[in-house]
Amino acid sequence: MPKAKSKISISNRRASFDYEFLETYTAGIVLVGTEIKSIRSGKASLVDSFCYFDLRGQLYIKGMNIAQYFWGSWGQHEPARDRKLLLTKKELRHLQNAVKQKGLTIIATKMFIAENGYAKVNIALARGKKVYDKRQSIKEKDMRREMERM
Repeated sequence: MPKAKSKISISNRRASFDYEFLETYTAGIVLVGTEIKSIRSGKASLVDSFCYFDLRGQLYIKGMNIAQYFWGSWGQHEPARDRKLLLTKKELRHLQNAVKQKGLTIIATKMFIAENGYAKVNIALARGKKVYDKRQSIKEKDMRREMERM
């Protein structure tokens, strides 16, 4: 029997304003104990989170905050620890080669609970926007709002 679709969706809204997304991937997260319970209750934040490769070529996410679980005090997790992301070897190699280029980074854009009950993160290979790019995106957004009003 399939599980009901979860309504949990935690997004990093600032990322689309500061970065231009080139490629997106969906990755699994290695979590411990009470972290999944906190995510299911919506107590997580992706603000200022980014991904990096360690010396062994594994991808980690840094800056993601998962609040401590409110129910119970035994076995609590560390809220701001680095968490390993799960991708295929081909995807990891591609991202590792891409990040070596100047100006590219990997950022977390959205976290959600998949249909099978696992927590997933959408990550994006991104390039930072310049100030004039941000102004252009604000103009486009205002124009879309005006068109919708009419």
